[in-house]
Amino acid sequence: MSIVVEATYENGVLKPAEPLPLAEHEKVRVTVESQPDRVPQAYGIIGWRGTHEELEQILVEAEEIEDFS
Repeated sequence: MSIVVEATYENGVLKPAEPLPLAEHEKVRVTVESQPDRVPQAYGIIGWRGTHEELEQILVEAEEIEDFS
């Protein structure tokens, strides 16, 4: 069986966002894949006052510059 769930890493433990259909003490294999952040981690620190659409446009333009480099 293979399932995909979102989880949060807190204090050294992965905490699933929803209950898992597993038996108590069942052994599993875990693959961890970070979700790419579309918004820089500094979001909130810089006091952004623009709209979501403006931020998306800035991100699109930044990706185009990276692709051009």
